[in-house]
Amino acid sequence: MGVKKKKQTQVTLLTICHPDLETLRSLADVEGKNLASLLLRCVQLTDGVSQIHYVKQIVPLLEKANKNGMCDPTVRSCLDILAGIYLSLNLKNPLKKVLASSLNGLPEFFLSEAIQSFTSRLQEELNTTDLYSYRKVIDNLSSCMENFDLGRTSVNNLLENVLHFLRKSLIEISEENRKLAGNHIVQTQLMNDLLVGIRVSVMLVQKIPGFQRSRLKSSPTWQSMCELLSIFTKFLTDDDLLQTIQSTSGLAVILFIKTMFHPPEKIPDLISSLLLGSVDCASVPAWLLNCCGDLCCPDVSQSALLFLCQGTLTMLDWQDGRMGPSREALLLDTVHVLFTLSSQIKESTLEMFLSRILVCWTNSAIHVLESSSPSLKDSLNGNSSIVRRLLEYVYTHWEHPLDALRHQTKIIFRNILQMHQLTIEEPEKSDLAADHFILELTESLLRLEWHSKGKYTCLGCLVEYIGIEHILALAKTVPSQILEVMGDQSLVPYASDLLETMFKNHKSCLKSQAVDNTWIDKWHETWVSPLLFILCEGNLDQKSYVIDYYLPKLLNCNPDSLSYMVKILQTSADAKTGSYDSRGALGALMACLRTARAHGHLQSATDAWRDLVSSERIKQGLIHQHCQVRIDTLGLLCESNRSTEIVSTEEMQWIQFFITYNLNSQSPGVRQQICSLLKKLFCRIQESSQVLYKLEQSKSKHEPENELTRQHPSVSLEQYKNFMSSICSSLFEALFPGSSYPTRFSALTILGSVADVFPVPEGHVQTVYQLSHDIDVGRFQTLMECLTGTFEEVKILAFDLLMKLPKTVVQFQDSEKLQGLFQAALELSTSTKPYDCVTASYLLNFLIWQNALPSSLSPQLKTQRVACGDGDKSAAVVENNTLMVIKCLLENLEEEISQAENSLLQAAASFPMYGRVHCITGALQKLSLNSLQLVSEWRPVVEKLIVMSYRLSAVVSPVIQSSSPEGLIPMDTDAESASRLQTILNEIQPRDTNDYFNQAKILKECDSFDLEDLNASMPSIDASTEIKGKEGKTCDVTAQMVLVCCWRSMKEVALLLGSLCQLLPMQPVPGPSDGLLTVEQVKEIGAYFKQHLLQSRHRGAFELAYTGFVKLTEILNRCPNVSLQKLPEQWLWNVLQEIKCSDPSSKLCATRRSAGIPFYIQALLASEPKKGKMDLLKITMKELISLAGPTDDSQSTVPKVHALNILRALFRDTRLGEIIIPYIADGAKAAILGFTSPVWAVRNSSTLLFSTLITRIFGVKRGKDELSKKNRMTGSEFFSRFPELYPFLLKQLEMVANTVDSDTGELNCHPSMFLLLLVLGRLYPSPMDGTCSALSMSPFIPFIMRCGCSPVYRSREMAARALVPFVMTDEIPDTIRTLLAKLPNCTDQCFRQNHIHGTLLQVFHLLQAFSDSKYRMNTYFQQELADVAACTKAKLWLAKRQNPCLVTRAVYIDILFLLTSCLDKPAKGNQPVLEHLGLWEEVRRIISGSELITGFPYTFTAPGLPQYLQSLTKLAIAAMWAVATQAGEQTRDVPVSFSQLLESSFPEVRLLTLEALLERFSATASGLGEKRLLPLLRNMGGTFLTLVMKENHPECLCKILRILHCMDPSEWLPQTEHCVHLTPKEFLIWTMDIASNERSEIQSEALRLASKVIAYHMQTCEETRDLVAPTLKQWVQLVVTSCGDHLPKESRLATAEVLTSTTPFFLTHPRPILGLQDTLALWKCVLTLLQSEEQVIRDAATETVMTALSQEKTCQSTEFAFCQVDASIALDLALAVLCDLLQQWDQLGPGLPVLLGWLLGEGDDLMVCVESAHQVEEDYLFEKTEVNFWAETLIFVKYLYKHLSHLLSKSSWCPLSPERLRHLQRTAAEQCHLLSQLFRELPPAAEFLKTAEFTRLCIQEERTSACLRLLALLEGKQGDSPAAANQLTLPETETAC
Repeated sequence: MGVKKKKQTQVTLLTICHPDLETLRSLADVEGKNLASLLLRCVQLTDGVSQIHYVKQIVPLLEKANKNGMCDPTVRSCLDILAGIYLSLNLKNPLKKVLASSLNGLPEFFLSEAIQSFTSRLQEELNTTDLYSYRKVIDNLSSCMENFDLGRTSVNNLLENVLHFLRKSLIEISEENRKLAGNHIVQTQLMNDLLVGIRVSVMLVQKIPGFQRSRLKSSPTWQSMCELLSIFTKFLTDDDLLQTIQSTSGLAVILFIKTMFHPPEKIPDLISSLLLGSVDCASVPAWLLNCCGDLCCPDVSQSALLFLCQGTLTMLDWQDGRMGPSREALLLDTVHVLFTLSSQIKESTLEMFLSRILVCWTNSAIHVLESSSPSLKDSLNGNSSIVRRLLEYVYTHWEHPLDALRHQTKIIFRNILQMHQLTIEEPEKSDLAADHFILELTESLLRLEWHSKGKYTCLGCLVEYIGIEHILALAKTVPSQILEVMGDQSLVPYASDLLETMFKNHKSCLKSQAVDNTWIDKWHETWVSPLLFILCEGNLDQKSYVIDYYLPKLLNCNPDSLSYMVKILQTSADAKTGSYDSRGALGALMACLRTARAHGHLQSATDAWRDLVSSERIKQGLIHQHCQVRIDTLGLLCESNRSTEIVSTEEMQWIQFFITYNLNSQSPGVRQQICSLLKKLFCRIQESSQVLYKLEQSKSKHEPENELTRQHPSVSLEQYKNFMSSICSSLFEALFPGSSYPTRFSALTILGSVADVFPVPEGHVQTVYQLSHDIDVGRFQTLMECLTGTFEEVKILAFDLLMKLPKTVVQFQDSEKLQGLFQAALELSTSTKPYDCVTASYLLNFLIWQNALPSSLSPQLKTQRVACGDGDKSAAVVENNTLMVIKCLLENLEEEISQAENSLLQAAASFPMYGRVHCITGALQKLSLNSLQLVSEWRPVVEKLIVMSYRLSAVVSPVIQSSSPEGLIPMDTDAESASRLQTILNEIQPRDTNDYFNQAKILKECDSFDLEDLNASMPSIDASTEIKGKEGKTCDVTAQMVLVCCWRSMKEVALLLGSLCQLLPMQPVPGPSDGLLTVEQVKEIGAYFKQHLLQSRHRGAFELAYTGFVKLTEILNRCPNVSLQKLPEQWLWNVLQEIKCSDPSSKLCATRRSAGIPFYIQALLASEPKKGKMDLLKITMKELISLAGPTDDSQSTVPKVHALNILRALFRDTRLGEIIIPYIADGAKAAILGFTSPVWAVRNSSTLLFSTLITRIFGVKRGKDELSKKNRMTGSEFFSRFPELYPFLLKQLEMVANTVDSDTGELNCHPSMFLLLLVLGRLYPSPMDGTCSALSMSPFIPFIMRCGCSPVYRSREMAARALVPFVMTDEIPDTIRTLLAKLPNCTDQCFRQNHIHGTLLQVFHLLQAFSDSKYRMNTYFQQELADVAACTKAKLWLAKRQNPCLVTRAVYIDILFLLTSCLDKPAKGNQPVLEHLGLWEEVRRIISGSELITGFPYTFTAPGLPQYLQSLTKLAIAAMWAVATQAGEQTRDVPVSFSQLLESSFPEVRLLTLEALLERFSATASGLGEKRLLPLLRNMGGTFLTLVMKENHPECLCKILRILHCMDPSEWLPQTEHCVHLTPKEFLIWTMDIASNERSEIQSEALRLASKVIAYHMQTCEETRDLVAPTLKQWVQLVVTSCGDHLPKESRLATAEVLTSTTPFFLTHPRPILGLQDTLALWKCVLTLLQSEEQVIRDAATETVMTALSQEKTCQSTEFAFCQVDASIALDLALAVLCDLLQQWDQLGPGLPVLLGWLLGEGDDLMVCVESAHQVEEDYLFEKTEVNFWAETLIFVKYLYKHLSHLLSKSSWCPLSPERLRHLQRTAAEQCHLLSQLFRELPPAAEFLKTAEFTRLCIQEERTSACLRLLALLEGKQGDSPAAANQLTLPETETAC
């Protein structure tokens, strides 16, 4: 806050001219007590704030002088000087306001003198003739009239002069503005001056009393006012001016007419005639016609009319009755004009104005109604046409993309309610909710879908208006309905605001009615109970948004509800612990407590833990399997509404515990939240430590008893320091070799927060902790190594942290080390790995900013290093270092470009140049280039940089601009490199010029064909050339390497040039200047970008050139140099002209998407200032739409393609926002008409444009549902926003419908049908749509129905989908009956199956929509469906064999299936509708007579057969379920059995049947369905066994295996011999064979089944257990091979599930049944799966560990048994349990070597690993070595080492065999020796140059070290010598363990 106050008190000094200063000096008295002395002292001050103090003394001094009763010349002169001072001050200077305020208190005696002085000085100001000084004079006039009596009087005295000045200034400024068209910067200033001038004119009329006497028409004042009125009229109708100027002019016009016109009673009639365009010139005064002639004609522009309406509503007095009876007519006329404009205006800014003006109109209407106007009440009540139109406006605009406009609709709706209330008679006002209009409005709003945002705001207004009780009476479940919607992010703010309005209203309502506290129970039931249900059971998004948005508001409304919520959740937490995809009650509890604490509803942390939640629950929350539970628990610890709340010891311990297991989160959102919450905690520590320091200093013993006094402040401070040190130690330990990206990101971010929150103390400020004190050489080296990671975010974080450290911490002593780092950076900058040059850039920047460059750099460059002070990090040092590094890089780059000009292949293989350029750009971007000191040295460097950029670009651009850059290899050799390269580049020059779309390419015929010549001359995609690399090794140059070298070089050049333009000050003219770029250089850069954007073909190249070009255009538009400022406009016209001319010789890139051309135009238009008129955009859009439209000229094809592609780019550009919306209709027309073009390229571009427009109109698709309500719009809203599309789409649809089906039966599909149906399918009718709307959707319905007759299947389907939204839900049954009536009867001779199919599809989709509607369980719904079912029976022949077409049969059967599923529930007291109608009987007949029973002819094939079979099978299954449910134990009347369906030869039938059966069996097995199977499904084990042996369809086989897995093995396993002639053991072997050999999904199911069978045998008697014992080895091997990382996710997931299910039998059994080796192999599988990269597999493996921990023998080993924990701690727990089990089994001796082998990494050959890593690095360009996102080897090593050392430290253990011990020691020693040898072979700075090998060796070193320490401990115990063990044990700090 202190900083803000300092900024506010900065006051510009007041100064006076030299003559006035001399006057003051001459008048000042010797004592210094007169006014002149005071003013003299004031102006001599150098501080504006002090001057304010002196200014405030002026009036008291004059009051003393006033007692003398005379005004001496001194005072008179001083008042004159004061007037000069006032007028010289800037408008916003606080001194000006202080002076005005002081002079307002001037004694009356001096007033006349002061007025004279001010008038005189103001007159001088008004006489100014300098146009650019007018603004100062206008500002002075404004300040004189604003709360300044002297000023106002002076203006009044000079009224005529002021008016004359305003007239003159407005004319001259507007003329200057017209002359400077195109100079945006100056024009912006001039338009701003115009705006202020008009505002001052308005203020003048409103505030100066002289206008009350200006009725004399002959007076000069009158004349000036007429001239000003004329100017305002001109401005109002000038569309080239800013709309704010037009808007203010509209206000001025009405105000001046109101002031000048007499009598005032006739003003409303006059303005009405102006608005309606019906001015009678004969009855209007001549002066008005002369001034406002343009407004008196009927064709006034829309904007002028709009702003006149605004003026009318703002400037006229609506509250009193001075306007007479005509004011009401004027009010009604105004709104009718606004309604007319609403249907015409489409420009977003004007739409915004219109919505605000409508709000003004409703406010004015309320004022008029309040003055009790009876005649107006009928016109403005709820049932009036005006209110209907207003509501229609609200409904069509409440989803508008502009937030501000949506907000205006809310105000309009609220005002409508208020207007209606004012029109109701007094007796009816008592019960507003019963009012017919209000009731109808409420019901219609409640009927609306909840995806409509406007519904929430309007309901909120209604709640405030009639109360929530009435709404709950109509819809009791509204709270639950709204909470259900809160899973959708876009609706959450609206939903939460509405809920807040509702529950606040409900609370106040209940409290007012209740006599005791029982009201709270009802309130809890209504608002809290649905919340708790969502928190425990809702989906993830829903919970998150409810917690973030709803819960805080609820607790703020009623904090006492917290205890109610906690009580319920505590009870549930034991039962519902949650899982990885569910928070459970524990998560809900933590979320509630966190929110409560953050909002101050918990008194203190300690109270929260003691009273509301236990310590165990906190720890469970911190390592819960669900990430949000962990975050909420952490938030509970970190967040507090008091920033100085002391952090308790317990909280610190919990935070330390949390950090141990939670840094490695794969979710970026979770990482961000963790870092943010910990930063809040650090801020609390820092701020509370300051309080503790003050307490410690004061040592006050009178503090009240509170948390601060529970322990001495020094103790708390010491705890803080230790805690922070411990946290930072944990974070640095987390940066171990091989740590994952998430871990590094989290650790570095948190360390950065520590450095920010605890800065280096300055002055006397004390800080509890400093990060720099905990950084030693090792930790510094760790941070440096973080720069080598493959992720740039980690590099950025590490670099920023290094830069935050004090200089002393990062000081380099070793010059050799410096030289090595610098050389490493230079070497990395030429690496062929793109990410290496990023490392080089950060490394160089670090060396530059730390002034740590090697001394050898200066002689290398032959330059003198600037003498620096003590090596401080000053700007001069950094600038000099940057200059040296850039010169060094530039020198190397120059040499490499020269070589590349000879051999591009050599460059691509050995020194791709983009790295050097990247480092140069990086160095420049870190430097403040606007305040350089070595300008003279920089100029030649910048010039050289630009030249080098052009040279580099020239080398690589032929590849980038080739037709197929991906496959290009210029095959140059050393002997003839230059000529060979040139030959090949000539051969691959672009051949797709502008004749590309117009003619086919014909290959030249060759007389002779020589394969060798062809191979020699043409590049090949797969070819590679051998080139000698940097180290003299031969390496292959692939096409990929060449391309990457070229496009990355292009990218870096573009970014460098863009950065130069953006960062460097421009030199306007040749000669001495501070600028580094000349105008010519900027123009050259622009030409360069233009060439590459318009000619490049490689997307990466032109996209990046675009990035640089955008930077350039943004600079040019802000540039004061007019010639540069106009460049974008010139470039735009040139390229548009080139596009239009369609010259075959044009170099424009004519690919199918126009390559870089759209990017080029996009950059030029997007950089145009948004506050201007956007003229370039308007003209460009007009040109492009005319080019994209339909033409007969074949020459226009290429321009049309370009125009369509450019339009697509512009519509996609979010920067253009709402400005582009008015062109959408024309764009849509062009796209739809373009689709009918015979040229493929035009159709292609039209399709792309159309797709973009659909997204622009309906929003980005947010779900899988193609026609989701989120991406749809009501018809009225769509056509009101794009009214031109209504007649266009209707006409096009009519054309399409007319060509759908010819009488001859020929295929005649209109190209536009698809697009039209796609658009129309996204519209839907709203219950709020006006019935009398001119844009009704009903005319579309017959045409869409006719489209259903199309001969194209897809078109019929789309027509059916498109029809649904056009039919209101209430009208669906009638429409269905109409469609069914159209179907032919079986006796009809002539009918078309296409027609039948289209009609049936429409019936099906309408029926589906109706069945999904909210009427679902209504009697109305049931009755309507029963009627539809009755109609369906009449056409049942279509479902039988009488209908030869299987496709239509299938759809009819689908309709029957839908009807049966909807109607298969009896109404109260009646038999089921289906039985009553006899429909089930008919269904049975259809199935009995179908091919499912009778079979098909052997060779039968027909279109639609699979579809028919699926539909028939679904119906048959439904019929069987229905019979089975009704018949109970009886199974008669079943039309077909499951066995018959399963024996079908068609896999479609079998698959559907198996899916239905699997659903029932799995529901029974899981306990979610019925406890007992239906009689129909019993004893089916034999059937499935028979099937599984012969099934050859993979999906069916999967389903059968899954069904067997769901069934109890005791039901079917004994039947194997009888059914499949295999013993149970043989069947198990057969299952395992399948699991070994089949594809992954079958393999997974077979493994699950085999494991279940084995578990079954283990649970039964000893005989069966012994029976399967020999096969267990095979099963273990199968499990082990199924968890490899190379296998699909499904296989590993199945393995985890299998391990979980068999844990009690094999993993934790009191004695290992499998033998120790196999048991440990299974445990190794668990540990492997826990380290998987996939979250879902880790979570499944965690379940295994949780199962192991919940066993009787293991549950005591940890406090987290029976809890849901995360995989990170599960790994730790798994090793703890395993070590515990080894002891329980007494198998420590044989088990320990295996575990030590795991620790050492036995099985990994170190040499092979290093060599393979080197091979990968050489071979694969983009291979980022081993990028681990989660698994961390050393974390596993750390946990294993911890538990083994704990195990070995116990006394009771079994000795290890000496041979095994020696073998392990020998292996570890050999490993250690090999490691030291490999480390010696690495080059200097290996961590940068050989990162992968270095990291691998470091990891292995840690493993070997840990193993050696344990062996030493073991040997010590063997020899019973603790001293020896201690001697051999390595220090703990030496490893990551």
